[in-house]
Amino acid sequence: MTSTILTATGTPRPRRAPGGPAGTRPRGPAGTHPREGHPRPNRPRALPPHTVFAERLLAVLSGERPVHWMLGHTVGKAYEQLVRIAPETPLRSLGPRPVLRRCSVQVDDGRTAVEAFATIAVGARVRAMAFRLERGGDQRWRCAAVELDGLGAATRPVPRPA
Repeated sequence: MTSTILTATGTPRPRRAPGGPAGTRPRGPAGTHPREGHPRPNRPRALPPHTVFAERLLAVLSGERPVHWMLGHTVGKAYEQLVRIAPETPLRSLGPRPVLRRCSVQVDDGRTAVEAFATIAVGARVRAMAFRLERGGDQRWRCAAVELDGLGAATRPVPRPA
């Protein structure tokens, strides 16, 4: 069944598909863009877990988000570390917003934990952040430890010579 359209003079004409008569539109394999022939993205590319956690930690350490925002995303002493270091971190300055520059990981053989390190730009200054992610029995990644430029380290500060 074809539909018809009445013209200004009242004479009927067949309705055409958008983009020209049927069969004249460029076609490619299913799931490709008709002009470029490239696969269409079905959804945005997901970030790796270490990058997601780096962004989350940066939001907390910069004061953009409260520490309790990480409650379900931490295990062990990581939450206590965040509570302790978040108020004293230099990322809470009133200057430019800190930006994640790079985030990389060192993966263990069992793929149950990763050691991640990130560089953070605050204006012209670059800071370092390290954290550990562990995969739980439910296959979710959680932060198990975090350090920022030595803040949050388990060791005592080295006394300076007088």
